[in-house]
Amino acid sequence: MWLTGLSGAGKSTIASALAEALRSKGTAVEWLDGDELRKRLGSGLGFSRADRFENIARAVYLADMLNRHGVTVIASLISPYREMRQYARQTLPGFVEVYVDCPMEECERRDVKGLYAKARRGEIASFTGISDPYESPEFPELILKTAELTVSECVEALLGLTYVPS
Repeated sequence: MWLTGLSGAGKSTIASALAEALRSKGTAVEWLDGDELRKRLGSGLGFSRADRFENIARAVYLADMLNRHGVTVIASLISPYREMRQYARQTLPGFVEVYVDCPMEECERRDVKGLYAKARRGEIASFTGISDPYESPEFPELILKTAELTVSECVEALLGLTYVPS
């Protein structure tokens, strides 16, 4: 499951709840969070298009390795460019793109770190959705409108996808 969307859309909250739900069903699962991956595996990367792609490539590599060992992976990364998500789709068998869709105004309202305000003041360069683009998925397997749905409703929708035979 690859959760993509703007900062503050709810990707991490949903991914965490989904991982917990899957673990309670006995599923071997690992959650790859974009912020944590950047800290642990991408600390030398900036936010240029090339660096963002490298960050995604590292996440895809890790997800692929985990998948090969029978671990279900939930990745929650902004992954702003379609080509990045297409790379993940082509590389990872069973890739499921989930667009965590939330209006920018709501993302800004939820922003406890004040990142949107800093980006609007020009204190953060290349901030997705403000000074850097976010390309919405064209054909995701699922769209979660998080301004309208609860976390539980989102998890239920994802669980429905998880257990659909392919």
